[in-house]
Amino acid sequence: MRTLLALVLAAAAVVAAGFLAEHPGHVEIVWQGRQIDTSLGVLVGAVALLVLLVALALLAAAALRRVPGKLRRRRAVRRRETGEAALTSGIVALAAGQAAEARGHARRAEALLGGIPMALLLAAEAAAREGDVAAAGRAYTALLARPETEFLGLRGLIGQALRAGDDATGRRLAERAAKLRPDALWLVDSRLLLAARAGDWPAARDTLANAAKRQVLPAEQLRHHQGVVLHELSCAAERSGDLREAAGLAATAQALATDLAVPASHHARLLIGLGRKRAAARAIERAWRTAPHPDLARLYLEINPAAPPPARAASLQLLAAQNPQAAESGLALAEEALAARLWGEARRHLALAIAAPAPEGPSRRLCLLMARLEESEAANPQEGRAAAREWLDRALGAAPDPCYVCTRCGRDHPLWQALCAECGAFDTLRWQTPPHRVMPALAARAANAAAPPMLPAAEFPALPPSGLAPTPQWDNKPA
Repeated sequence: MRTLLALVLAAAAVVAAGFLAEHPGHVEIVWQGRQIDTSLGVLVGAVALLVLLVALALLAAAALRRVPGKLRRRRAVRRRETGEAALTSGIVALAAGQAAEARGHARRAEALLGGIPMALLLAAEAAAREGDVAAAGRAYTALLARPETEFLGLRGLIGQALRAGDDATGRRLAERAAKLRPDALWLVDSRLLLAARAGDWPAARDTLANAAKRQVLPAEQLRHHQGVVLHELSCAAERSGDLREAAGLAATAQALATDLAVPASHHARLLIGLGRKRAAARAIERAWRTAPHPDLARLYLEINPAAPPPARAASLQLLAAQNPQAAESGLALAEEALAARLWGEARRHLALAIAAPAPEGPSRRLCLLMARLEESEAANPQEGRAAAREWLDRALGAAPDPCYVCTRCGRDHPLWQALCAECGAFDTLRWQTPPHRVMPALAARAANAAAPPMLPAAEFPALPPSGLAPTPQWDNKPA
């Protein structure tokens, strides 16, 4: 279109020039006492030349006016490119663990880019990695001033509050963040942890209910967390004297956290306190199928504390039958057989436990039970003490017994609790065998201790049925 217009204009100019050449005309100009005589074509050419010169002068003036702006824009582009390069270098340095270098790049990027959110975030993370809590806090606070980066600033400040133990500030900031992004997984975890630290279990229950509604947490993790929270609510109800409410909460907690023995044990104790011994026995038997634990075995025997030792051993067989493959079933039966002075039965169960495949050999508890058996059963006290001493020496370097281990930090705990005493994580304690750590001196002594010979388990005769007392009858109260 522009080419066609140019051709039309050129043609018009040629026609006009031809017309003026054929009809030159005469123009007379008188100005200031001077007279100028010329042709019409010359006058038109002079006017055209003047217009062209004026236009060129105007264009030159406009170009000169645009030069400072172009220079400023060019400098801004160079600053932005340099700032972006510094920002990239800072992120790489942060990923490499060079916090001081990353912080220098962050300062340069912030100076060049004028405090953009990414520069502030890099400065905050670098300062936090370097241990400068105050500088990190200032950078995170600066992010709060912008609506698009407010959530980033809140996340950083909540993390600082958690690390500093300032739970009140952390909860206040978490509630503010929940209004912006209630479906953030890290926020749900943080709110749950803060509520657990404060002992505010109703708030923890509400947090999990909202998470379930929004499907934020995985289903299995959600169930387990709910079981732990309901267990704590049951304990609180028990302390307030409402045993029936506590028992109802404990039943739900046991059903949700099936791999933990503590909620089941608590539930059974509440049922015993309410006089519902049959229901308590069923609760323990149900828990034994998924979480066999020494506390459950002891509580099972407490249901009928006046029973003689043979009757206790017989009742424990009912419990072990719920999970016969579990190592704890054999150990519990052996322990009770020792208490009932049923040496052959105790040796049979211990032999089965020793014969079970274990990469690190018998556990300490198993070695101690063997030492107790050798000392109690031996006809010759001196020989029995010698055999028991060998097992005691072996126990020094034996594999540790299961205990509650934090899956986050790996610390051992003798008792279960909702929060890890080492790292403060929520619902991370699991009943499992901890890593085998033995002092060098004890390991050398255990290596020199020879294990006493054990006959195959099949060679130990089983205790005749008549040797056990009849299975105790529970009360007839309805469950």
